Amino acid sequence: MAPATIWRTLKRANLITPEPKKRPRSSYIRFEADLPNRCWQSDFTHYRLFDGTNTEILSWLDDCTRYAISITAHHSVTTPIVLGTFRAAAETHCDPASTLTDNGLVFTVKHSGFGRQGGRNAFETELRNRDIVQKNGSPSHPQTQGKVERFQQTMKNWLRAQHPQPASIERLQQLLDDFATEYNHHRPHRSLPHRSTPATRYLALPKATPTLGTRDSDAHSRVRHDRVDKTGCITLRINHRIAGKMHHIGISRTHTGTHVLVLVHDLGVTIINAATGELLRELTIDTSRDYQPTGRPKGPQTNGKPPNS
Repeated sequence: MAPATIWRTLKRANLITPEPKKRPRSSYIRFEADLPNRCWQSDFTHYRLFDGTNTEILSWLDDCTRYAISITAHHSVTTPIVLGTFRAAAETHCDPASTLTDNGLVFTVKHSGFGRQGGRNAFETELRNRDIVQKNGSPSHPQTQGKVERFQQTMKNWLRAQHPQPASIERLQQLLDDFATEYNHHRPHRSLPHRSTPATRYLALPKATPTLGTRDSDAHSRVRHDRVDKTGCITLRINHRIAGKMHHIGISRTHTGTHVLVLVHDLGVTIINAATGELLRELTIDTSRDYQPTGRPKGPQTNGKPPNS
């Protein structure tokens, strides 16, 4: 009789107490950054070339949007390589507010003798100089970096499906560039609202910065999801010096039913199509009135002009 059958029989008879070696997925604490660049996750994984040569692929992934910031192939990932790819990514996409990695020595030396004495490697020093918060998962707990771990699985599955397999690190990098384009710009992502692409969401939202929490401290900023109603409007409660007041914001009846992202910064409001990233409207709320008109002429339009114009 199979061990699994014996185990199920004993469990049904309440003769054993299940003691799973792994925590159930339901016990995991899930988190997601609220804005792009709030947190970049990074990790590297191994990949074998066609001739059996081992390589390592280093990835930087935006936590909020799953946008692949950087994917590079190397013979071996070292701290100077981590630092170099981070600098290049920050040059293109601006500094993130924080990073999240495991405790590998290429990312941190805090668990080494040098680190316990207060020392830092070059990457840690760079983050400190840029006022970027460095976060590291608990040892032997890869679930903390679950998004980049899952991304690497998708990437390697895609690479293994390519024929012929890369025979050089240069060819591997070409394939990684192709994968980044497909993943960021063309492949709908199941974990993102309305199955948008990572690029659509990354480009549509405002970016967090290392000083976001200390700058403009008197302004009220938030991001919310909404849907255009049958009158072509959305509603928004604005908290401005006095008790919150509800406002109706006109967009257009042609966008009825459209899911939108509403970016609010004090009285400034930006409304974006959540699926495509199209800018639908920008305005400053007039607190003296409920309805915020679009400013377009009323009635049907003919060639972009009102009738009898």
